[in-house]
Amino acid sequence: MTLFQAFRDGIRRVNSAPVLLLGVWVMTLLVSLPLTFEMRSELAAHLDASLEADAAASGVNHDWMQEFRGRASGVGTTFSPTIIGFGAVLDNSSAFVDQERRPVLIVCAAAVYLALWTFVAGGLIDRYARDRNTRVEGFLWASAVHAVRFLRLGLVAAFVYGLLFRVVHPWLFGTLSRDLTRDLTAERSAFFVHLALYGLFAIALAACNLVLDYAKVRIVVEDRRSVLAALSGAVRFLRRNGGAAATLYLADAALFAAVLALYAAVAPGAGSSGWSMWLGFGIAQIYLLARLWVKLVFWASETALFQGRLAHAGYVAAARPIWPDSPAAEGFGGFTPRRP
Repeated sequence: MTLFQAFRDGIRRVNSAPVLLLGVWVMTLLVSLPLTFEMRSELAAHLDASLEADAAASGVNHDWMQEFRGRASGVGTTFSPTIIGFGAVLDNSSAFVDQERRPVLIVCAAAVYLALWTFVAGGLIDRYARDRNTRVEGFLWASAVHAVRFLRLGLVAAFVYGLLFRVVHPWLFGTLSRDLTRDLTAERSAFFVHLALYGLFAIALAACNLVLDYAKVRIVVEDRRSVLAALSGAVRFLRRNGGAAATLYLADAALFAAVLALYAAVAPGAGSSGWSMWLGFGIAQIYLLARLWVKLVFWASETALFQGRLAHAGYVAAARPIWPDSPAAEGFGGFTPRRP
């Protein structure tokens, strides 16, 4: 299978299962609801029935925002103009790369979100690998079977990313950055040095992400139980197909960049209450759907490339459970048995 075929087939597989995209979008919204309610309660308590409430509803009031942040705690400390429109994307990206601290409630929500992705990832990859409808019971069966394996893989990922952010990142942007820029007199030269260091760090992150992604694919497609064997198999696959895998990753990344660019062009700024507020909310949700769609295309296209190079389209080692004959059926007693 060529790179272009894998990329195109990945998009087709995601588009053939719109319910999965809708499901992860709903999951994202549900995780964000506690944060939304907490922010709402803090804003309501601060504004109450004051005259500032009308001013805040009519547009951005920077002075009031600064006053609110100075008195707020928890989630309220993140309330600033940078959370509006495309600024939120840049703010989150900057906080991720520079390891900025976030309030405990946000960290807890992120942990829950990551745990949910760990559970559903097996079902998602299984559906895209089989390239046919697996129904709700089949999706949950695949998710449950691979959840523990993906949890173990997640522990390995946490260790690797911990090394990158706790060891490599401080060395790159601390010791090495100071050594490279100590004798520079032009600010522009220092900027390009830092840009090159960010590029090196991004390459390291992408390389780790590639290995972990193909380990997930091998766990699902080949029904591997050993995480270390899956990681070793992913490295071997990338060693033989590194050019195609890296180029496909860049193609998927370019798709993500196109989504970001489009959102940057159409994302509204702060508006007043009424139709402009709901317009901004609608555009933000369309962007969220597009971003999740790209994430699924990453997995689907990588699965298609792996199957095209080492197996065949639609091949998955684990047999699809036939209800109610599958022994896994007893674990989902609440579902109505169906025949395919």
